[in-house]
Amino acid sequence: MSFSHQKLDVYRLSLEYIRWVYARTDDLTGIHRHARDQLLRASQSIPLNIAEGNGKFTAPDRGRYFGIARGSALECAAIQDVLLIGGAISQEDHYEGEALLFRIVAMLTKMALRSGSVREAPAIYDTSCCDHDCDHEEREPSKS
Repeated sequence: MSFSHQKLDVYRLSLEYIRWVYARTDDLTGIHRHARDQLLRASQSIPLNIAEGNGKFTAPDRGRYFGIARGSALECAAIQDVLLIGGAISQEDHYEGEALLFRIVAMLTKMALRSGSVREAPAIYDTSCCDHDCDHEEREPSKS
């Protein structure tokens, strides 16, 4: 017997990523401790949101949680970049973790888009007022 989220490939892959994180964070102390703590939280957020989202009844609710899980995966990628720059993880480890995250993000993107809740209406900006960079707040209205 298992829950439906446990059957999802993306859920199982997110657990594999957490295993990867745990194996590389034990030695991160000192200046790296904040990034370590954030990486642990963000990596754990991925499967937690997948499970919660998969249990929702409506597609928009599911998509919202899959989108949150996707955001956590992207956050993990950025934290890995920080740890790489700081010399806390090797380039090889970085590539390995990034490969897992890339697959997770791809799956979650597809799942969220299918649910229809990740898309946002495009913003429309009025750029007809000027042909150059300007500060709209300082511009005085034209006297016609």
